Amino acid sequence: MVYDSFGGPVTVREVPDPVAPDGGAVVRVHASGLCLSDWHGWAGHDPDIDALPHVPGHELAGVVEAVGTGVRRWRVGDRVTVPFVCGCGACAWCAAGQAQVCPNQTQPGFTHRGSDAELVALHAADTNLVAVPDGVTDAEAASLGCRFATAYRAVTARARVQAGEWVVVIGAGGVGLSAVMVAAALGARVVAVDRHSAALEAARAAGASHVVHTRPDVDVADQVHDLTDGGAHVAIDAVGSEQTCADGILSLRRQGRHVQVGLLPPVEGHPRVPMSRVIGWELDVLGSHGMAAADYPEMLALVADGTLRPQELVGRVVGLEEGARLLPGLHDAPRAGMVVVDPRR
Repeated sequence: MVYDSFGGPVTVREVPDPVAPDGGAVVRVHASGLCLSDWHGWAGHDPDIDALPHVPGHELAGVVEAVGTGVRRWRVGDRVTVPFVCGCGACAWCAAGQAQVCPNQTQPGFTHRGSDAELVALHAADTNLVAVPDGVTDAEAASLGCRFATAYRAVTARARVQAGEWVVVIGAGGVGLSAVMVAAALGARVVAVDRHSAALEAARAAGASHVVHTRPDVDVADQVHDLTDGGAHVAIDAVGSEQTCADGILSLRRQGRHVQVGLLPPVEGHPRVPMSRVIGWELDVLGSHGMAAADYPEMLALVADGTLRPQELVGRVVGLEEGARLLPGLHDAPRAGMVVVDPRR
């Protein structure tokens, strides 16, 4: 899948095969998630994309096709996935297991051509590749790379959600549904907010105890305060707009924690944030940016024992041609489950 200009047509055509970089690998893609972040890249909102034509795609699973010089842990034929944020493997952040904030990070589908293709190149393989356990399908493994892993870290490591707390999740797309599932598995009481009825039904199935259907006449924060008897302990904005960010912050109780996961592109200048509420109520505002490969074992163990069920969040699997058709309309399309591209179809 290729686009030649931001906001332009997305086509399927032959491009040169990638070459394994030193220390990196080429993976033959079996599944690649179609994510709202891909839409942001296509729309021109991501400054990391500076070379056109471009191949999107950053959530992937497949098998190692080739390895570059210096790779120790991986061999051709290994079944792998990868976080969408790939650390350089050489800096202090990577050494500390915090590759998601590596200052020299790479991101397939953003800093270089991505995984909506038959082959994708990945850097620092020994730092970033993750073995896919038996029993986890390609589509499930691909869903972990961005949306599920991002939600898992946002809920567990950034918000530090505790059993019995109220959590409001703004947006019930891939990240939001994943956040609902993870928070509910931890014993939290979850309120899901979305404008689409199908998405809210999916949120209930994922573990939400209450839902709020956004409409012009609905004040989301008031609804959440009523449902939670004074506001949520944690808010997670899984959409990324000025309105959803504000809804999350204003839905909190005093000394609550807001986690911003959805991208906030400055489409009309820098987005306004209700900082007077942040200050007056002593709210914590936290960013969350993916999850390093070093943190995957804990999450994969919960997937393996059935505590977390990412397979239930995969809506449908399509081929490259259908993926190319869907990408430009992704921002406004109902998102009641993840769409996964299989380049072999």
